[in-house]
Amino acid sequence: MEFTASLLIPFLLPLLLLLLALLNGSPSSSSNKLPKSYPIIGCSFAVLANMKRRIQWTSDLILFSPNAKYVLHRPLGHGQVLTGKPATVQHILKTHFSYYQKGDLFQTALRDMLGDGFLNADGDSWKLQRQVSSHEFKTKSLRKFLETVVDTELNDRLIPFLSEAARKETILDMQDILQRFAFDNICNIAFGYDPACLSSSLPERKFAQAFEEAAMLSINRLVTPSPLLWKIKRKLDIGSEKRLKIIVSEIRDFARKIVREKKVQLLNGKSSSLESVDLLSRFLNSGQYDEEFLIDIVISIILAGQDSTLAALTWYFWLLSQNPLVENEVVREIRKKSGSPIYEDVKDMVYTHTSLCESMRLYPPVPFENRQATIDDILPDGTIVKKGMSVAYHPYAMGRSEKIWGPDWAEFRPERWLEKVDEATEKWCFVGRDSFTYPVFHAGPMICLGREMAFLQMKRVVSEVLRQFRVVPMAEKGVQPGAKGRSFPVGRSAVLAHILLRLAALQGQHQLPVRAFEL
Repeated sequence: MEFTASLLIPFLLPLLLLLLALLNGSPSSSSNKLPKSYPIIGCSFAVLANMKRRIQWTSDLILFSPNAKYVLHRPLGHGQVLTGKPATVQHILKTHFSYYQKGDLFQTALRDMLGDGFLNADGDSWKLQRQVSSHEFKTKSLRKFLETVVDTELNDRLIPFLSEAARKETILDMQDILQRFAFDNICNIAFGYDPACLSSSLPERKFAQAFEEAAMLSINRLVTPSPLLWKIKRKLDIGSEKRLKIIVSEIRDFARKIVREKKVQLLNGKSSSLESVDLLSRFLNSGQYDEEFLIDIVISIILAGQDSTLAALTWYFWLLSQNPLVENEVVREIRKKSGSPIYEDVKDMVYTHTSLCESMRLYPPVPFENRQATIDDILPDGTIVKKGMSVAYHPYAMGRSEKIWGPDWAEFRPERWLEKVDEATEKWCFVGRDSFTYPVFHAGPMICLGREMAFLQMKRVVSEVLRQFRVVPMAEKGVQPGAKGRSFPVGRSAVLAHILLRLAALQGQHQLPVRAFEL
């Protein structure tokens, strides 16, 4: 009888959690109260109560803690250390990098969609993909290809589309437009395939929507109180797990078709040049022919490339609309360039660069990252980490830390990244923060390979859009946008619905003094 009961516990626990949550009603989700931890189920009540605001909630747990750390107790005795300390970030991402991996929980939840792509790989597999990708990202020809792709999408699609919308004073969902733009770009760069999501008719984004839905369903696995919940649903092939299985199959079949077509092109000599080809062609030309490997790595590139750019630009335009003095200064810098700025010009747009850094401080594209300990360890603050425990660093919380950014952390103030180097000429230079204090692009061996390209791409988009348009949110003053049906943030980009585009001629006079900047 005891043996039978022990076998049933893993299956009864998720049902018990749900039943207790319902009976308990809606537990207090007040962010200034520490969650209660119960035997066996840990802080599951609090986790369930804050599912729709998990990033803000976990951020509050860190910021309200006197030492910027909180240990969240999960079911069955599992613990998760939440941290906003730069020293701890450096510890897990550099000093003891080999001790902390993505871990079984993370990899199992995302494997259906990502396979063993670099976003989901550990150890030797990750090192191989990092090495292959690192070589390609350093080539001048890839940068030139990226510039060509972005310029084509800007000049042939985004700007003409916005011009027509501005002429008609059309209300747009700016995130939807930027998502179409970003998806077209990354598919061209990764696959050499143009989904044409941002054509004038705004066609149905079947592949893009499937990709987005699969990503959200996969991420939702990670935030359930216990992985047994989604594993049981997958075993029974019901609900969200049934839907995920169908979508992932469609995505991987499509990616497989692209890979096979690219192989045929290379064999026929139609895509052999390395001067202006996509990443998939580059991987094939470098000798990577394993089909599943290529599918995994390209899907990871699409997910990483689209989401980061989309989230960063979406929040950037909203923050500018709320801060007209900053907007004026950005536009002034853009208009100093004669004609349409080329990439060498946007490199020198220092104030625009600082404003993007400041925007991502407040709204990092990836607000929360988790690592799992492979051995027992002790963090710099003395916290004991047992093998199998998770340590999560929190860029969203760190960007709101008064200890790191000062008492004015809540202000959108690009000047915090600038330092005057010449009083006479009013010359300023950009002063960056180390990647452990500002882990927006990760840090250590995991630092983002496409960081510089991402900045160039974002500055190119910003310069072209703000040269001609002003983005005006169609919302009541003081209302902050949020994700559909949820309060921001949810772990991915937020939805900025109902944004009206007006001509930049409505900008008015630029009130800030003329200043010179340098990187």
